[in-house]
Amino acid sequence: MPAGDLSRNEDGVLRVAIACRYAARMGEHDPRDDDLELFRQAVGPVRPVAAAPAPPEGPKPRPRARMRERDEASAASEFRLALDEHLLGAGDVLSHCTDRLPPGTFRRLKRGELSAQEELDLHGLDAAQAQSLLREFLADARKHGVGCVRIIHGKGRGAAELDSSGAPILKNLVDRVLRHRADVLGFHSAPPAQGGTGAVVVLLAKR
Repeated sequence: MPAGDLSRNEDGVLRVAIACRYAARMGEHDPRDDDLELFRQAVGPVRPVAAAPAPPEGPKPRPRARMRERDEASAASEFRLALDEHLLGAGDVLSHCTDRLPPGTFRRLKRGELSAQEELDLHGLDAAQAQSLLREFLADARKHGVGCVRIIHGKGRGAAELDSSGAPILKNLVDRVLRHRADVLGFHSAPPAQGGTGAVVVLLAKR
């Protein structure tokens, strides 16, 4: 083959190779790149949107009043201890005298001749509430030098105020608490004009 023909063939091969590479590059081009570039030119710089805050948590359930439940259980347990003793009925008289109270003073108490200086009404309270309030009331009365108080416990007329045997809950609770307090000298149901068997007048020891 003449030398001139060989040179022309090599030049043709080179041109074909360049054309192939150019065609390959054109084949790799993604038209979406042009769309993305046009979008960026139209809207300018884009700032990422901040993530939406998480929705607030719902209210947490309130913790169970465990102390209140223990108080209820304690009061109920204390009252059940009295079931082995004689339970008082609605019309029964509350009466108790320690050896520290002179007989003459106790007789005056029974006749309704002693006036109460302070009064506590336990109507509408459950056993735990009544017991707690009664203890606080007696301690406060003695702290302030009050010697005679009246406690209204009611006669237990409603079903909610009676235990399973029909005994008035608060009346028996008050009787039991008063009998076990060292600062109580004696007590007796109030005169009819002051509540009768629905209340009790209590004499307290001096500090």
